[in-house]
Amino acid sequence: MAPQISPSILSADFARLAEEAKAVEGADWLHVDVMDNHFVPNLTLGVPVVESLARATDTPLDCHLMIEDPDRWAPQYVEAGAGSVTFHVEAATAPVRLAREIRAKGARASMALRPATPIEPYEDLLPELDMLLIMTVEPGFGGQAFLDIMLPKIRRTRELIGKHGLELWLQVDGGVSASTIEQCADAGADVFVAGSAVYGASDPAEAVRALRKQAEEATSRASWLHDH
Repeated sequence: MAPQISPSILSADFARLAEEAKAVEGADWLHVDVMDNHFVPNLTLGVPVVESLARATDTPLDCHLMIEDPDRWAPQYVEAGAGSVTFHVEAATAPVRLAREIRAKGARASMALRPATPIEPYEDLLPELDMLLIMTVEPGFGGQAFLDIMLPKIRRTRELIGKHGLELWLQVDGGVSASTIEQCADAGADVFVAGSAVYGASDPAEAVRALRKQAEEATSRASWLHDH
């Protein structure tokens, strides 16, 4: 699969979300961070804003739920118009049931892992998912520095995906920029969430194109692609 760029509106101007969504219309996804001030120490936006964004842009919405009780709330984000919904395994009570419910409602089901959460205990869940998100910062705040100690975890996850022959996207989120995206692609990521690297640029659409080109070039050289 070709690398995909998912700009994070956490770094956009919240007073101009429709315009900010249009500014990155060449992106593959629009990443929407939902935080509840419980699972993470921040409060962002919820279902009504997602509904409005879905009407305002043709770019599919990639909703990352950093919330408690995603088993209850995640299906509402599919109904609000999200094309992909990510829940945190640390917060989910029944992750397989939840992934199946998200898929049954018509969205891609994705599971996120905080930096300290290992992938190995969840190997058997991977076939239930369309995407796995490896957090490369602690969730809760934008603009944090990339944690390069996550690169081995990305590699191990890519190996597990290959081992089971899955068509599973591997997303990274946190500190992804021109200086880190190639390391992530080389390790096995193929969906890249970029916040300040896109919305902090003078031309967000050009920033998306440049990041995608970097990711494509790094992927074409990556050993994981050629080993499988």
